[in-house]
Amino acid sequence: MKPYDYLLVGAGLFAGVFAHEAIKRGKRCLVVEKREHLGGNIYCKEEAGIQVHQYGAHIFHTSDKRVWEYVNALVEFNRYTNSPVAKYQGQMYNLPFNMNTFSKMWGICTPAEAKDIIDRQRAVIVGKPKNLEEQAISLVGTDIYEKLVKGYTEKQWGRDCRELPSFIIKRLPVRFTYDNNYFNDRYQGIPIGGYNVLTDQLFAGCDVRLQTDYLKEKEELDALADKVVYTGTIDAYFDYCFGKLEYRSLRFETETLEMENYQGVAVVNYTEREVPYTRIIEHKHFAFGEQEKTVITREYPVDWEEGMEPYYPVNDEKNQSLYRRYEALAKEEGRVIFGGRLAEYQYYDMDKVIASALRCADRYLDEEVRE
Repeated sequence: MKPYDYLLVGAGLFAGVFAHEAIKRGKRCLVVEKREHLGGNIYCKEEAGIQVHQYGAHIFHTSDKRVWEYVNALVEFNRYTNSPVAKYQGQMYNLPFNMNTFSKMWGICTPAEAKDIIDRQRAVIVGKPKNLEEQAISLVGTDIYEKLVKGYTEKQWGRDCRELPSFIIKRLPVRFTYDNNYFNDRYQGIPIGGYNVLTDQLFAGCDVRLQTDYLKEKEELDALADKVVYTGTIDAYFDYCFGKLEYRSLRFETETLEMENYQGVAVVNYTEREVPYTRIIEHKHFAFGEQEKTVITREYPVDWEEGMEPYYPVNDEKNQSLYRRYEALAKEEGRVIFGGRLAEYQYYDMDKVIASALRCADRYLDEEVRE
C-alpha cells in the first residue's frame, strides 16, 4: 500500500480545490511545488502591512453560484469592485469602454451620440477583418482603438496589431451606460486577509514539499501515490517530444512608497506603446487600505523563455495544433489527471479553474466511491 492516494503536482487553485475535495473524502494527499510557497499565482506577500499580489492583480469574479458559495464557505470576501482606468498621453479614461469613456473622449452626453460616432468609425473596415487591428476597429472604432487598445495590445503580445490574428480579440466590452464596473459577473471581491487565507484552507490536511521539482524526481515521487494530479506545463511532462508550446510572460517591479496614496485606484493601464509597462497596480486599494505607506507594482510583458513563469498561452493555430498532440498523449496516461491552465494550455479565470477542479473531483473521487 502506497503512503498517499494522490500526488498533486503544483500548488495552485486547481490542485488546491482537488486536494480539498480529496481530503474531505478521506484521501491522503502529498503536494509538491517548485516554488517556495503554496498558492501558485494567487500568492500574496505582506509588505508595509499590505497584501501584495506577487504575480499580478487577481480579482475574484464569477456568475457561478456554486463556485461563489464554495469559496465563501472557506473565507470571507470583501466588496472590492474592479474599476480600472487607462492613461493615454496624460489623459485618464474609465474602463471598460462606457459612457464615462466616451464623454471624456468626445465631449458627448448620450448613448445615441456615442453609438453614432462608433458606427461611423467602424465603417472604415469593409469585409471580414484580416488581423487584430481590423477586428478591433470593427468593434469599437478608430479613436478607442488608437488610444486605448493598440499600444496596450502590442506591448502585451510583443508584436504589431496588424501581425496578430483577429481571433485574439473576439469582442471588446462596450457599455452605453455610466457604469465603471469592469466585470459583468454577479459576484466579485477579494478574500479578506489576502489569497493566502484561501490557499491555507484548500491545502489543509495535505502533506507538502516545497522547492521540489517533480519532473526531476518523477520516479521517486510517483512511487509514493496511487494517482497523480498534474498541473504543470503539459509539454514539459512529455519532455517536449513534439516541441515546445509558446507563452507570454511577465516581469514585475515592486516598490514601497512613503505616501498614503499613489494613484487613487488599484489598477491603471498605460496604453501608449512608448511606455514600457502595461499597468501599475497599487495593492492597498484591493482592501481599501489606510496604511501610511503604499506598495505599487509595474507590470512588464516579456517574451517567455524556459525557466520563466508561463502566464499566457499563445493560442494561435500552430500552438493549438501542437497542444492537441500532447492532449492525445495525456489521455493515454491512466493514473495521471491533467488539469489547470498549464496542463490544459488555456488562460482560465480563477472561477473557471475552481469549477473545472470541482468537476474533476466529482468525476474521479466519486468514481472511486462507486468502485
